[in-house]
Amino acid sequence: MLDEFKKFIARGNVLDLAVGVIIGGAFGAIVNSLVNDIIMPVISLITGGIDFTSNFLVLRAPASAGALATLDAARKAGAAVFAYGSFIQAVINFLIVAFVIFVIVQQANRLKSAPPPAALNTKPCPYCFSAVNIKATRCPNCTSELK
Repeated sequence: MLDEFKKFIARGNVLDLAVGVIIGGAFGAIVNSLVNDIIMPVISLITGGIDFTSNFLVLRAPASAGALATLDAARKAGAAVFAYGSFIQAVINFLIVAFVIFVIVQQANRLKSAPPPAALNTKPCPYCFSAVNIKATRCPNCTSELK
């Protein structure tokens, strides 16, 4: 069993996956910082500082709760709350992060060089115009002799 485990770990794809997870975690921190520290303040400035997390609906409040002005106060009082604002804010954050990742990946793909064209392994038959192996001396479709 130990030998099988060593073989499993030594395979390249397991190590590639480990490296990908570690780099993905570090890249996630960079993207979150970009969104939270650079993009969200600009969006907050444009929208006048709208924060949806304070929007909630009290479904059932304890009798001793009194007025529940904030979501934190409602949760501390033990009220059952429908925190739809937190969900809306999470969806907006997700869309912003997804868009930022899309732009980064799009730019990274532009920096990649195009793969070299594949070597031709077929040629057209001059008589029947079907694709024939480049090394063939006869067309397999019309049996014409090829030059």
